[in-house]
Amino acid sequence: MSRGRFITFEGGEGAGKSTQARRLAAALRAEGLEVVETREPGGSPGAEAIRALLVQGEAERWTPTADALLMYAARSDHLDRVIRPALARGAWVVCDRFADSTRAYQGVGGGVSQDLVRALEAGVVAADWPDLTLIFDLPVAAGLARADDRGGAEARFEAKGAAFHEKLRQAFLDIAGREPDRCVVIDAAQPIEAVEAAVREAVRARLEAFAA
Repeated sequence: MSRGRFITFEGGEGAGKSTQARRLAAALRAEGLEVVETREPGGSPGAEAIRALLVQGEAERWTPTADALLMYAARSDHLDRVIRPALARGAWVVCDRFADSTRAYQGVGGGVSQDLVRALEAGVVAADWPDLTLIFDLPVAAGLARADDRGGAEARFEAKGAAFHEKLRQAFLDIAGREPDRCVVIDAAQPIEAVEAAVREAVRARLEAFAA
């Protein structure tokens, strides 16, 4: 059995990643594929327990280094218990956030040493990088307004302020620029149907999941 495919959705707060990840998963299932929909932080029972520590509470609840270590504790469990087994049996994995978020949020936004981030990537992710990463780009003010409208308890990172989120936006664009073979930038300011079409086209072009 051939290995499955691994697609991740990245970008700033309020960019619409979760909605589009669900839509893509449904479209892939309609093609007859087994799809595992998941998210980070979280995705496995242990990782979901860590998620509550990370996304709730005051903005400065943890230092950036502690954030990165907690993220990677969750990611390690998620990979071992969900992502790797799914890929091994030929399923397609659609994940809302992955290691690029640690690069952006804790690395660039939080100032965590790039050496530490790379070491965590090498030790935990190893060769299991996504086949395709869709980076949703949206002006910061628009994204934060959307995030504020949805409310909820998981607002710790939204509370870090506009300057932090401007760093994140540029960090994600820089990742896309450095790794064009893996990453596609999606204009998330478009209407929802246009964003969905752009996502499907990227998946069709890169992974041949849909007919032209």
